[in-house]
Amino acid sequence: MSDRPRGAARRRGQTPRRRSPLRVSPEPSPQRRRSPGRSPPGRSPARSARGRRTLTSPRRRSPVRQLRRPGDGPPPQRRRFRPGTRALMEIRKYQKTTDLLIRKLPFSRLVREVACRFTRGIHFRWQANALLALQEASEAFLVLLLEDANLCTLHAKRVTLFPKDVQLARKLRGIQEGLG
Repeated sequence: MSDRPRGAARRRGQTPRRRSPLRVSPEPSPQRRRSPGRSPPGRSPARSARGRRTLTSPRRRSPVRQLRRPGDGPPPQRRRFRPGTRALMEIRKYQKTTDLLIRKLPFSRLVREVACRFTRGIHFRWQANALLALQEASEAFLVLLLEDANLCTLHAKRVTLFPKDVQLARKLRGIQEGLG
C-alpha cells in the first residue's frame, strides 16, 4: 500500500487512516477442501459483494426497549401539528414538483373505457406517449379549474371548497374552457 493519501483525505491534505489488520483477508490454504454440504465460494454469507472475505461480526442489535409499567406515565407522543399545518406542508410539497399526481395505470384504464364507449365497443391500442399527453393535459385542466374554484370560494368569504364553486368556475369560463 502506498503512503499517499487517498480520496477525501488527499484533498484535505490529511494522512489517511490505516486499515485494521483484522480487515485484511487471509489467504486460503491450498490443502483445504470444500465439504459437499457447503455453499459455493462466491455465495457464502461471509463474503462481500466483490467476493472478498470480510470479518464476520455479531449482528447489531436494536436498543433494548424497556417494558412499560402501568404507573410509568404516558408513552412518548408523535409530533402533533396544529390544524391546517399539514395541509399547507402538502401544498408546498406538490407546488415544488412537476410529477404527475394521478397514477398512470388507473388513468389509462379510464381513458380506454371512455374511448371504448365512443367507438361502440371497438378496443383501440394506445401509445404510451399518447396516454401521457392526455394525462398531462387533464391534470393541467384540473389544477387550473380548482384554482379558479378556490378564487370563487375566497370571494364568498369561505375557506371550504364547495361543489357550487367548481360549477361557478366552469360557468364563468364559458363553453370552450369549461368543457360544456
